[in-house]
Order: sequence, then C-alpha cells, then structure tokens
Amino acid sequence: MKTLLAAFLLAILPGCHNAQTKESINTTAPMEAQTIYQFKVEDLSGNEFDFAQLKGKKVLIVNTASECGLTPQYKDLEAIYQQFKDSGLVVVGFPANNFGSQEPGSNQEISAFCEKNYGVTFPMMSKISVKGNDMHELYQFLTQKSKNGVSDSDVQWNFQKYLIGEKGQLEKVISPQTLPTDPEIINWIKS
Repeated sequence: MKTLLAAFLLAILPGCHNAQTKESINTTAPMEAQTIYQFKVEDLSGNEFDFAQLKGKKVLIVNTASECGLTPQYKDLEAIYQQFKDSGLVVVGFPANNFGSQEPGSNQEISAFCEKNYGVTFPMMSKISVKGNDMHELYQFLTQKSKNGVSDSDVQWNFQKYLIGEKGQLEKVISPQTLPTDPEIINWIKS
C-alpha cells in the first residue's frame, strides 16, 4: 500500500520529486574552491580595493601591527614589494588589533606610522579583525579549508603571511616569525 501511495504521489507531483533529486545531487557535489577575486575591502584612505584587479598576480597577504616585536618586518615587506612588483607581486597589509592590542591606532595613524617609519608603498587596508567572532570574511576565506579548498589555519600572531597564486587561490601559509625575505617566500615569488 505504501509503495502504491508513493508511486501515486510521484506521478501527481513530479516537480517536487525533481526538486528533491536536484537538491540531493547538489549537496553531494564537491564544492569549488573560492578565490580572493570575490572580495572587495577598504584601504586606509577609505577607498574600495577590489581583489579582482589582482588577477594574474601573486599576492602576499599579511596582518600587521605597529607596536609588535615583529613590526620591523614592514621593511622587508616593502623591500620584496619593490623588488618584485614589476614581476607581478603585490603585498597587501591588513592592520589588526587582535594580538596584545598592538595595533590601537586609527587608519590615519597607521598610515602615517607606516609611511614615516618604513616608507611603505604597498597597499594597506583598513584595520580589520583576523580572528574571533568578528573575523573579516577575507580571513575566513584564508583560514577555512571549506572556503579556500587548501587548508585550515589559525592566525597565530601579527605578520602571518598568506601566499596567493596567480589564479587567486591560497597556496601557502607562512609563520609570523618567518621573514618576508626568507628563501621559502622568495622562491615562491620567483616560481
């Protein structure tokens, strides 16, 4: 009797059966990895920065802080940016106050600090959160395998580096203590 009733319902309601089949097919299909090209953020001056403009370039994304023991890495970040920008490298800094309150300044104060102390010319974005409940969606992409298709990671501290390939996909996560001029990063840039 149940089989007969099920067949009858399927005959009368074919649209419902097809929708259910399509839904179950979609939930079992592998999820395509996202890219950074879907993100738009705000820079330190309040202007929109669209990651889609970086298609075909290698991108080093780094969370920064002005009052950290690792802050001198700004010098090396600027150096590799200057050395490789004409070869397709873009360094993008994201000030964040998530670790030891080491980035307390406003966007204007951060901009002045970076320019005065380290001559930073690479793109610097508005201050965001890189961990916790208020983590920015770009950092959700960088740290969640379900979104980046590569790996899960936690932002360990200021100056953690995320290396994004020419197709906008995450390729490597580099420790905060690893200098931007480390052979691992330089070899990735040159590859």
